[in-house]
Amino acid sequence: MKKIFILTTQTEHFAKPLINKNHEVILPEKNRERKRFFPDGEVYSRIPSAEKLKCREVIVLHSGCPEPNSGLVELELILQILKEAGCKIEIFFTYFPYGMQDCVFEKGETNSSENLLKKFVDYYSVKKIYIIDPHFGKREWVKKYPIKQISASPLLIKKAIKEMGENILLASPDKGSERRAGICGMNKKRLDSFTVEMENPGINFKDRTIGVVDDIVKTGGTLVKFSEIAKKSGAKKVVALITHGVILEGIKRVKKKFSKLYLTNTINREEANIDVTDLIIENI
Repeated sequence: MKKIFILTTQTEHFAKPLINKNHEVILPEKNRERKRFFPDGEVYSRIPSAEKLKCREVIVLHSGCPEPNSGLVELELILQILKEAGCKIEIFFTYFPYGMQDCVFEKGETNSSENLLKKFVDYYSVKKIYIIDPHFGKREWVKKYPIKQISASPLLIKKAIKEMGENILLASPDKGSERRAGICGMNKKRLDSFTVEMENPGINFKDRTIGVVDDIVKTGGTLVKFSEIAKKSGAKKVVALITHGVILEGIKRVKKKFSKLYLTNTINREEANIDVTDLIIENI
């Protein structure tokens, strides 16, 4: 069935693939200077056809990276325009911003992930939210919201098996990834944003091709540490299967340390080699 997609700036790379799949794509208009920002850095967004979409189902496609803060402002402007026009709104997050702050870790913090979702549902009347590999996957509080969680791991694994062979051993870099993906993982302790301690709980890496499956790469510290331990444990080859390439420097760091990086285009990165367009279409 043909769907109406409104693409934010950070998902414009999906415009052509969605059109090729016979879906309607709307790109918000730019300002008088043909830009999406005013000279002072404030975000601009306009959808001239919004009134024609009244009572129709519209899917806003958004990625929370590489500009999570201005991206959220743009998303909220679009949601407000659609709300005022009387549209039936759904959001599809290829990458959900602020997804790592998914509970209160220390006194004085807030659960940013849940706060955003609550606002989308309660204030903007969003009917359904789709998210590819959210970092908060399987948290208990998620059940309160109309969320469909979608995994890109099968796409990554299928590609890796095709190129590396069925004998590839899949592993997670930490217990969080193990919880989300259901794949046995390492024991990890994070010291700061760039440093981690990690130990092998007893996985036999010797003479195997190892595929580490994770939802994101930021600084790359966790993945690099995993690679070092796997190689010291006798791994023949180590490849990375990652959904979201959040920080460019981390992506480059991982590419240097691994035999190959499999990375989806949930975030518009030049290094992405796995397209999730069909995954989007199959789940709406």
